[in-house]
Amino acid sequence: MSKWALVTGATAGIGESFTRLLASKGFNIALVARDEARLHQRAAALREKYRVQTFVLPADLATDQGCSSVEEYLKEFEIEVLINNAGFGINKAFTMSALDAEQDLLDVLVRTPMRLMHVVLPQMKARNSGTIINVSSIASFIAGGTYSASKSYLTVLSESLHTELRATNIKISALCPGFTRTEFHERGRMKMKGLPEFMWLDSDQLVARSWSDAESGKAVSVPGWQYKLLVGFIATLPRRIVRSIGMNLRKR
Repeated sequence: MSKWALVTGATAGIGESFTRLLASKGFNIALVARDEARLHQRAAALREKYRVQTFVLPADLATDQGCSSVEEYLKEFEIEVLINNAGFGINKAFTMSALDAEQDLLDVLVRTPMRLMHVVLPQMKARNSGTIINVSSIASFIAGGTYSASKSYLTVLSESLHTELRATNIKISALCPGFTRTEFHERGRMKMKGLPEFMWLDSDQLVARSWSDAESGKAVSVPGWQYKLLVGFIATLPRRIVRSIGMNLRKR
């Protein structure tokens, strides 16, 4: 009997790459996103190419109703893999942004993955198997506004759960990519023309690396030699310089 995986933010970018990778490994896929028409398109493509089952769950994870609908699904159906990928960025400084936008970001990037993990982990513990990948960011290692702060929460919680569950067969990992060619920056109206070509990552490649790292027991996955170097470099710097780097990136 095929096992199920649930992916949030499943219609584009890293989430869409995860749906194809997991389907290629024989997992049935539950797809979560806001755009119902696009969800059905992605689901149909997965069924046609990989001969897997799919389930479409339209949900706005910035809302209580949207988050609750996914929680209820997780309570009713057993899944083997949870990919917390849904997210967005705000292209404004905290003092210039709208409070509602900041609250939505907190709900999508922090509240929802926390709640989904809290719901799914008891069933994973009961059968002593499962994999959770939280799509965080290289931004979690710097100080660059509420997006960076939210991703820091996700990275640290992943590390904590990885340690808490180290004696089990449950895999917990944070994926911390750098700049990746997806719709993320376009949706956030972020101008990225000045970024050197070598800093861009390929979504399919980093997702494959993330899955390999998670299955081998790594708590944090940082795809790309350039970002591994960057994280190592950041770790050697005084925190005041890290804060300055974060704010400069925000301004750019």
